[in-house]
Amino acid sequence: MARTDIEFVSEGVTLRGWLYEARHEANETPADACPAIVMAHGFSAVKEQYLDRYAEVFAAAGFAVLVYDHRNFGASEGAPRQEVDPALQKRGYRDAISYLCGLPGIAHDRIGIWGSSYSGGHVLEVAALDRRVGCVVSQVPQISGYLSALRRTRADLVPAALASFEADRLARFRGEAPAMLAAVSADPATPCAMAGADSYQFFTGTAAFAPNWRNEVTLRSAEMARENEPGIHIARISPTPLLMIVADRDVLTATDLCLAAYEQALQPKQLLMIPGGHFTPYLEHFETTSQAAREWFARHLKA
Repeated sequence: MARTDIEFVSEGVTLRGWLYEARHEANETPADACPAIVMAHGFSAVKEQYLDRYAEVFAAAGFAVLVYDHRNFGASEGAPRQEVDPALQKRGYRDAISYLCGLPGIAHDRIGIWGSSYSGGHVLEVAALDRRVGCVVSQVPQISGYLSALRRTRADLVPAALASFEADRLARFRGEAPAMLAAVSADPATPCAMAGADSYQFFTGTAAFAPNWRNEVTLRSAEMARENEPGIHIARISPTPLLMIVADRDVLTATDLCLAAYEQALQPKQLLMIPGGHFTPYLEHFETTSQAAREWFARHLKA
């Protein structure tokens, strides 16, 4: 599958990624403007962690596909490194759409967005606010940072966590380096952003083909995650078509929160339930999730 390295500017920072060329059908010519899809990864992840597999499926179905690293991660620029800023990441999606709109051969009125996990929440908000989005696929999305934090952090540990955020903010204000936090850990007693054996296995299992991934994020990333509330926008996505993919035993982006949010979305919408935990869409259920997304995009973006 032909792809080229690309870069574009978002909020003063250069974001880098790949542009996959669409494979044309027998009744199409390269001169035809083709629909396109924008993709980015979840919390701390980089594009090499299975996004290329999804992009290849979509490109083979006749879509141009833009895959990029969020600011501060992977091949993209931005500082502080390893800081997950949800507001700026959502603006990155919108700037990626603008970048595609400036390219020849792209059907500007047929651009879809795909997100998974943390970015699964991003695309809900972007689709609700940016009417250039023609279709959206949200896979195992984070719905509510606050409700998720209540489940991940024991009540007796919350005051200490909030105090650490305040101390870090004061230190940054004095010009000190940001405090850092492990993204995942094999030790349940070690504080990390994404607890659980499945998180650790997923991320460390990609080391051979995703050397840009680093097992750390700024502590402020966790603070901003707690404040991130993309689910409040879900009723505003309509009439943009929404496909939500939910894992039935997801403890990272809780299944019940995803399903409750889906009920608030208006038509047109579709729900795909898959068995397993948060990371199974990329691995065990890749065929199911990629084909469902491909069919949803084809139904709503193909002329």
